[in-house]
Amino acid sequence: MKRTKTTRPCHFCVHNETQVDWKDTKTLRRFLSSNLKIAARRRSGLCSKHQRNVARSIKQARIAGLLGFITK
Repeated sequence: MKRTKTTRPCHFCVHNETQVDWKDTKTLRRFLSSNLKIAARRRSGLCSKHQRNVARSIKQARIAGLLGFITK
């Protein structure tokens, strides 16, 4: 028997946030794994639009030095 997957709503759609700010590292850390890799859409629960925006914001924050590329 197949299990039906329950989908949780997108964090940004629920809170009516249109932009994902690359300077907000507290929010961006929610969407990183323990190895600082960007979490997949299945795990993060984001819609495709916001997943792309979060990925872009994480990359910008890494370049700016706000988030790390790897763990030590």
